Amino acid sequence: MTLNVSLGAVRTFIEVGRQGSIKRAAQQLNVTPGAVSQQMKALEARFGVQLFERRNREVKLSTQGLRLFDKLKSGFEQIEAALQMFEVRGPRSRSLVVSTTPSFASCWLTPRLGRFANQHPDIDIRLETSAQLADMTSGMVDVAIRHGCGTYPGLDAALLFTPRLVAVASPLLLDDCPLPSPADCLRYPLLQDRDRADWSAWFAAHGVKPTKYAMKGLTYADDALLIQGAIAGQGLAIVRDVYAACALEAGSLVLAVNAAVPTQAKYFVVAQSGRVAVPKIAAFRQWILDEASIAPMPFQDNDRLGL
Repeated sequence: MTLNVSLGAVRTFIEVGRQGSIKRAAQQLNVTPGAVSQQMKALEARFGVQLFERRNREVKLSTQGLRLFDKLKSGFEQIEAALQMFEVRGPRSRSLVVSTTPSFASCWLTPRLGRFANQHPDIDIRLETSAQLADMTSGMVDVAIRHGCGTYPGLDAALLFTPRLVAVASPLLLDDCPLPSPADCLRYPLLQDRDRADWSAWFAAHGVKPTKYAMKGLTYADDALLIQGAIAGQGLAIVRDVYAACALEAGSLVLAVNAAVPTQAKYFVVAQSGRVAVPKIAAFRQWILDEASIAPMPFQDNDRLGL
């Protein structure tokens, strides 16, 4: 018996099951949500069962849908693995998609990418930035830089570094003279992050009670812009040393005070566990680990374990 079901419809079903959303599945497949909905309705009509429970904008696999998903998922993973194996032989195999946040890209990664290009001129980097976590299961992203605890099911995560919060300023604002203590920062305008939380956390760690005035001031939604504001002499800023490293090394910023606060979240380079050995991914992963091990970072001590 031959079932008249297209492979494309089955692929769409798998993606909707993965994403739990018609819209997100459409984005991953680069088609319209309407096309995805039509394929799912046609598939349900062909099998004569309800595959999804629809709730507002989200969809959930029904009991029958979950049974079908479990049967098909492993098969598609094998297909994807086989295609990835041959990908390294194709003419576009040396195009590498790297996903990270806009701030990390601007402040740390972009200034260093030239060195990767010099070492691997045959690999074309496509850098994509987003505040949202990249979906590593879609096959659209090869490598991602994530900021968190390092627990990412199905992904291989290697530690880059543990950032610390430091107070920075233009050397002109401080007359090239560091402040004696954290409390002295209150004498200057304080530039704020999106949540206005970093100064509060930094002061609290040093036992300083800030005034209401200290929690006001210019607010920047992006850390790269916050750093530019500090370079322009608009005030003092609390930033991750990872982001400020290049500006500190260049002398456009200085440490406002010799005090830092470690953060719990760390930076990791991640890739799908089954793709770590793909040559272009392995090359980038080793390069960025090497860069992280030699990158100048104030106050960095033994947090770079495992590199």
